[in-house]
Amino acid sequence: MALAAALARAATRILHGGFPPHATSAALYTPSRLFCDLPAGNEPSAPGAEEEQWEMAEAEILREVGPVVELVKNILHSSRYGDGAFLSPEDEKVVVEKVLAHHPRSEDKIGCGLDAIMVNKHPDFKMSRCLYVVRTNGDWADFSYRKCLRAYIKGAYPSHADKFINKHHLVQRRSHLGLLPPK
Repeated sequence: MALAAALARAATRILHGGFPPHATSAALYTPSRLFCDLPAGNEPSAPGAEEEQWEMAEAEILREVGPVVELVKNILHSSRYGDGAFLSPEDEKVVVEKVLAHHPRSEDKIGCGLDAIMVNKHPDFKMSRCLYVVRTNGDWADFSYRKCLRAYIKGAYPSHADKFINKHHLVQRRSHLGLLPPK
């Protein structure tokens, strides 16, 4: 057992750049890197590396959620669907699978069962249209596509979620929290 521990310590020292020349110069000793493209723990990452990672993650998230956001905005803001209209089977499938499924309380929203997805005016914000779950018993429940997308992004991209959500305006609206005075 002692031999295995000694071999492990020696291997670790060798992999981290060998043994320090002597104890008095230990403060000046910096372990070298085994792989040139990996920074050692005490070295800063290359300038711009974090920004490059962010840009790649942002592009990936946009490729994934962009078409869904465009579809939902088109459903809500175009004349395709009037107030009280049910979504087409194709649009409903996308909204249920790519949006509603990620709502933090999707089971509560669906309740006794999903009959359809409907577009209508919000009861409190008359100028806003939103999506509603129409349950099999005839009850309706509104749901926020933004809340669904925030939950999805936080689950799928946890290290970049907050920055993406803030940059792309998926934050919870202050007016819906009652923090802004009514116009």
